[in-house]
Amino acid sequence: MVVLNRIYTKTGDDGTTALGSGERRPKYDLRIEAYGTVDETNAAIGVVRLHTQDAPELHAMLGRIQNDLFDLGADLAVPERDGKAERLRVVASQVERLERDIDALNDKLAPLTSFVLPGGTPAAAHLHVARTICRMAERVIVELAARPGEQVSAAGIQYMNRLSDFLFVASRAANGNGAGDVLWVPGQNR
Repeated sequence: MVVLNRIYTKTGDDGTTALGSGERRPKYDLRIEAYGTVDETNAAIGVVRLHTQDAPELHAMLGRIQNDLFDLGADLAVPERDGKAERLRVVASQVERLERDIDALNDKLAPLTSFVLPGGTPAAAHLHVARTICRMAERVIVELAARPGEQVSAAGIQYMNRLSDFLFVASRAANGNGAGDVLWVPGQNR
């Protein structure tokens, strides 16, 4: 359980922040960037949920995802180290649930005939914003994983990869199952 009695501690005034392990790192550290961008994804999904009250299935899926993203932030905030007790990690079953949700939404969608431009309903437009932030988070996490000495769970990387797919499919679902998609017309403005 997390207990937050004080919001400001002043310990970050020197430009560092503490990981969940207690280790301090500069606020520009790539690990901090990774879980910070996951947090941005979560906040964008929070905005989406303002527009999904009339779509209870999608609204519930997004709520589960927000919780998963906190799990991923916790996973990233406590680097895996040999000899240390395991902390909260994203696991394969979370990725698999996301895949089932993608399939459930995708089964109802009209086939695509072109790339989709971000837009349509407010929910769809915000889902596209969340998708692009998610892709940015994925790039940062993959870069972190490629650095010597930095461990990142494979399930965490897979989760973010699947999440961007989910957000795309969800945007189409929010656009009347694809009927309201705004399609790209190549060379339209030549």
